[in-house]
Amino acid sequence: MIAVARLAVLVGILGLLPFVTAVVSLFLIPTHSVAIIGWFYLYSAGILAFMGGVYWPIAMQLENRCYPLSPLVTMMLSQVFFLSAGLGLLLTTAWQIVLYTTAYLALYFVDARWMKTFWPAWYLRLRLVLTAVVVACQVIAGAWFFTAH
Repeated sequence: MIAVARLAVLVGILGLLPFVTAVVSLFLIPTHSVAIIGWFYLYSAGILAFMGGVYWPIAMQLENRCYPLSPLVTMMLSQVFFLSAGLGLLLTTAWQIVLYTTAYLALYFVDARWMKTFWPAWYLRLRLVLTAVVVACQVIAGAWFFTAH
């Protein structure tokens, strides 16, 4: 595996730690659940915005394009995920659960379906694992929220 792949795996796994820590904390220290759930969705928004931002520089590759989507579509995808991340912070927790779970699934769908020929195979495998963990955390946090309220 090339060095950038190893680094991406490391950063991806480290990026999961706040998701998992927040979900575990909901069960271990429920007295701080309001702060934990707020922090969880703030982190969810930040990572979603970051991942959506990946499409922005791809859209700028006007010469020697090697990805399947048009620059306009790629730019719009970047903005949809970025705006979803930010606007999601203004929603109630119940709607944040729906929005962030759906957005993370959509983000993976875009990569695996529409950008499949652009990304290296190792990256798509990594994204599948990372997305599965993040979506599981979103679902667990959502289930915790609905049973606690």
